[in-house]
Amino acid sequence: MNKSYTLDYANIGLMILSFIIAFFIPFELFLFSYAVLGPLHYLTEIGWLHQRQYFAKGKYDFVLFIIFGIFITLSNLGFVEWFRVKLSNGAVIDYSIKFIYLAFVSGLIFAFIKETTLKIALVILTWVSFLFLSSTGNFFYSFFGIFLPTIIHVFLFTGAFMLFGAMKVRSIPGMVSVAMLFILASLFFFIIPNQPAYQVSKYSLESWSGGFDQLNFALIKIFNPSQAKGIALGSPEYYNLVFNTGYGFAIARFVAFAYTYHYLNWFSKTNVIKWHLVPKKYLFGTVVIWLTAVGIYLYDYTTGLQFLYFLSFLHVLLEFPLNFQSFVGIGKEARNMLMGKTQLAQATPLPTTKKR
Repeated sequence: MNKSYTLDYANIGLMILSFIIAFFIPFELFLFSYAVLGPLHYLTEIGWLHQRQYFAKGKYDFVLFIIFGIFITLSNLGFVEWFRVKLSNGAVIDYSIKFIYLAFVSGLIFAFIKETTLKIALVILTWVSFLFLSSTGNFFYSFFGIFLPTIIHVFLFTGAFMLFGAMKVRSIPGMVSVAMLFILASLFFFIIPNQPAYQVSKYSLESWSGGFDQLNFALIKIFNPSQAKGIALGSPEYYNLVFNTGYGFAIARFVAFAYTYHYLNWFSKTNVIKWHLVPKKYLFGTVVIWLTAVGIYLYDYTTGLQFLYFLSFLHVLLEFPLNFQSFVGIGKEARNMLMGKTQLAQATPLPTTKKR
């Protein structure tokens, strides 16, 4: 059997496994995956990206992502209050979200622009646009502050990366695995329990309330806005909706599935993309940091989130050039596949009627 086909079938199996576990114990599965699989994924992917110059055209382009990651971390952990400016009308301008926007656009620039002068000019223009954007806008805040570094990263970008790989090798099982990813994810929004399958433990509730609850609430507002209407962030009604309702449970299933499979998909591709082929000292450091991180999560989950915050966010930013290249690659492969069929049709003579 073709090796790529074997990997595709394995990924389908991992997908189904993630779906089943997420269906029954979503809150616990997510916490386990994020604490145990997550840190190892961050560290190994950063090492793999570094070996490939982060898929950027410039050797030191990645430094800007590190700077953005530091600013975002300092802001979100409350170390630098001047990143959050409260206006007289009560609105809060969160500049850390604008740094995510800057990193996102910079990722597009670094992925395709090699000429230094042009690159600098485009980055400056991005900074200028940054000054005129309002982080208080619902779309801007939701897209860059909530969805991009979370569900878009672990679900949509993973699907795009899988699709690009399947199209490059013309793998039918690979295409099926991409379709399966979206089919299984959509089932969570159709199989909604009347009430949660179990009572969420105090530990799970407190651990999720470190920020992941906001992702669930934002998804509920998109897929079932009537349930979230009039509910204030952090209110008793808010926590009840996220943790004690059937729809909140369905959203938790989707989030747990997306994150768990995102990590498993990465580790399943070890022999294909060779992410483990890094210097031994880096591999040793990876294991030490990973074990330390898991230990901190076991001691206190909230402390673990704070300890790993910079690393978790940095790997999202560093992946932006690869994400853009994946989408462009999908477009090129789709064109090649279409042109191949057209050329084949042109090269094949039309059947003629035999003379009697």
